[in-house]
Amino acid sequence: MNNRDAAIVVNHIEKSYGKFRAVDDLSFDVYAGEIFAMLGPNGAGKSTTIRMILDIMRPDKGTIDILGGPITDAKKDRIGYLPEERGLYKDVKIIDMMVYLGTLKGMSQKQARTKAMDLLNRVDLGEQAEKKAKELSKGMQQKVQFAVTVMHEPALIIIDEPFSGLDPVNTLLIKDMILDLRDQGTAVIMSTHQMYQIEEMADRLLMISHGQQALYGPVDEVRNQHALHAVVVEGEGDWSALPGITRVQDDRNRKGAKVLYMAPDVTSNDILAAIAANPAVTVQRFEEAVPSLNDIFIKVAGEDPYTSQEQDHSVSAAAVPEVANA
Repeated sequence: MNNRDAAIVVNHIEKSYGKFRAVDDLSFDVYAGEIFAMLGPNGAGKSTTIRMILDIMRPDKGTIDILGGPITDAKKDRIGYLPEERGLYKDVKIIDMMVYLGTLKGMSQKQARTKAMDLLNRVDLGEQAEKKAKELSKGMQQKVQFAVTVMHEPALIIIDEPFSGLDPVNTLLIKDMILDLRDQGTAVIMSTHQMYQIEEMADRLLMISHGQQALYGPVDEVRNQHALHAVVVEGEGDWSALPGITRVQDDRNRKGAKVLYMAPDVTSNDILAAIAANPAVTVQRFEEAVPSLNDIFIKVAGEDPYTSQEQDHSVSAAAVPEVANA
């Protein structure tokens, strides 16, 4: 891709608060028709970067081009923003609030009302349109907030923790809507600590640490760059007796699975061949040991982005086919 496809071009931006450098020589692009994940531990400079993209504050150095050039008031109307700190008018009817907010983005009242009802119906809240925000559950309010963010059909949306407060059914609903937006050509910046959602949805990612770029590129490429020289197996047999295996350990996140560490000159194909030639070994699953984004985040940032309720996936399948009783 090139800059003509870019919704955002960030060039060597810096931002300081007194003597503290919050963002330090940061550059990246975000393209139309992609989901771009922005990651970072607390205090890494992620929020400051988003505020500069939105023109809430200006960089001390460097430039940010939005939708083809410097930010303008007209371009702000083509941006949708779902902040981490939610804010709905609690004592206003949902439909009236959405119409009002739509008109602030340049929609007519008729357009805004039609679009608002379409979106409310899509998120299963059509029957709640006449209720006030304070009468809705947290999950319902989150869906309204998302609908408000996208109702003016922005070319760029920035969404911070979009699945907060949602049950699995509604998480899938919002996820499908985000994927639809991407497929329609919208540039999506998604910030979340739910790493498995990034693995499933994002095309590319940027991880910021101490205000600087720590990881940047396609999600699969980043994960493969951190791949272990090991394979994960499920089955029966003496794994340590296989030629080329230097160490065997339990996979801490998959009961019954083993991680087989290979000698430097041994490949996964060598191990697969050794298994196939050994009648004493049976295999139900055989995978490259590719670390999850959560593991990579911990390694790079030095802290776990998950809450105690969120699931961790330490390794997952790469391009090695599943085999049975090899």
